[in-house]
Amino acid sequence: MKWTSRLRCVIVGLAFIALFSAFSFRLVYLQLVKHDEYAGLAAEKHVHKQIIRAQRGEILDANNEVLAHNVPVETIVADASHVNNAGAIVDLLGHELKLSPGELTDKLHSDRRYIVIKRDVAEAVAASLRDKLRAQNLRGIYFEHDAARIYPNGSMLCHVIGFSDFEHRGVDGAEASMEEYLRGQDGYRYVEHNRAGQEIVLYRGQERAARDGYQVHLTVDLHLQSIVEKEIDAAVREYSPRKATIILMRPQTGEVLAMATRPRFDLNKRSDARPEQMKNRAIADMMEPGSTFKIVAAAAVLNEHKLGLGSTVFCENGLWNFGGTALHDHRAFTDLSVKDILVKSSNIGAAKLALTVGEQKFYEYIRRFGFGERTGIELPGEIGGLLRSPQSWSKISITRLPMGHEIGVTPLQMTMAMSVIANGGKLVMPRIIKSISTADGKTISTLSPVVVRQVISPQTARQIGDALRGVVSDRGTAAAAAVPGFVIAGKTGTAQKVDPGGGYEKGKYVVSFSGYLPADRPEFVGLVVLDDAQTKPELNYGGLVAGPIFSRIAEQAARYLDLQPQLEIRKALPVRRVALSNASIH
Repeated sequence: MKWTSRLRCVIVGLAFIALFSAFSFRLVYLQLVKHDEYAGLAAEKHVHKQIIRAQRGEILDANNEVLAHNVPVETIVADASHVNNAGAIVDLLGHELKLSPGELTDKLHSDRRYIVIKRDVAEAVAASLRDKLRAQNLRGIYFEHDAARIYPNGSMLCHVIGFSDFEHRGVDGAEASMEEYLRGQDGYRYVEHNRAGQEIVLYRGQERAARDGYQVHLTVDLHLQSIVEKEIDAAVREYSPRKATIILMRPQTGEVLAMATRPRFDLNKRSDARPEQMKNRAIADMMEPGSTFKIVAAAAVLNEHKLGLGSTVFCENGLWNFGGTALHDHRAFTDLSVKDILVKSSNIGAAKLALTVGEQKFYEYIRRFGFGERTGIELPGEIGGLLRSPQSWSKISITRLPMGHEIGVTPLQMTMAMSVIANGGKLVMPRIIKSISTADGKTISTLSPVVVRQVISPQTARQIGDALRGVVSDRGTAAAAAVPGFVIAGKTGTAQKVDPGGGYEKGKYVVSFSGYLPADRPEFVGLVVLDDAQTKPELNYGGLVAGPIFSRIAEQAARYLDLQPQLEIRKALPVRRVALSNASIH
């Protein structure tokens, strides 16, 4: 019996030893082996990784005028696991934030720990809400510092600046193309909350500061942009065109000084914009350029030394049958010099210049001027236009292309082509970005001019420039483009609108003028394009519609840039123009 009792005691003791050993082993296992796992689960319950948003970089003009900046706001978020009185919270948030109670109820009745209630809440509203939550002892609602993107000039430069979405990602314009510089790098910090959902400041964990985005400086001069905006609005009121575009560019560097298109939209109300308002037509719209394109044929024949500026071409008295199709001039010309082919804007003369150099060589010059490919400007959505190779030309294409038909170009490409003449024959890549700097003004990158190629010789460029001076004279098609005190060089364009169904639309034209000032040392090149201007048929020409718009812009720009008038021109002002009825127009 004694042995049996002792055995039982031993067994019970061993059982207790085994039991406590198991408990001890389990405790050691939980403390050592499973520590990280359970610590992580506890952290998920009480520790929250809070993102520290980086400030998006500002966009400024060439003179540091602010075009896009940030205004401090707060984002209201909820942690459903901390909400202690959903009904009261719904009532308070609905009243303070003007939100639907039903929508709030659906959001809070979940097990999610991060629920966005409302973004872009003004700091004053957020502060008031924070006080009322504290006063009513309501938990589970948190506030994150953020910033709203503001565009102080509204619709001005809307197609160039672009905009960002609610996650501060660039969507269009420079906001999109310069995203990697503007966005910055978000930081973070780990914060711990007690059982009441309140932050335990003493136990804040690891933290990394945010790096704000860089400032992006555009080449655009806001004062010149204002001049262009005012004149394009005046043109829209006067002519009611379907579309309009104006560009100012510095020809030596390719810097875009101003760029405006219509229709447009307000960057601060972009949700109200229609798709046709948001298209940057300066780089994403094609047009047949009309007679402004004649500079290419003239440059080709002079650069190839096939003809001289004074060489004459028979212009068939205004009617020429070629390839079984008639080609007309707006007047009956007989013999015209190469110079006067540009001055008088002869279609037949331009066609014969292209024939002189031949199809393949003429095509090469079109490509050398930059047509048929994107320019490379730092803006999204650019197209390359439309240029067919000679293998797909018809018999008459060689006579239609020189007058700006059978080709699709963008307004920016046409501005570049005129810049080739203005800067001594170089194709310079257009630029909209001037430099990039830190928020405290330290420059980290400056973009330099990029010469793509030498298109024509400086001598050829001077010869074409000399002819284009004649265009802006009483002998030429653009007397109305003249600017008091300055010699202007330029070219008019009047192209019948292409019908999407084939052929051309009767009575509808794209009128344009492209020129530069001063003619001998150009400070800027300008292009004015109006699509389907509403005016009398006898007045619907580039020289009479687009020319005067250029004149007004150029005169104001010259005054702003402090360009000195030439004395001999100033003295001749009283007789600088003749009646438009006596001037040839095209």
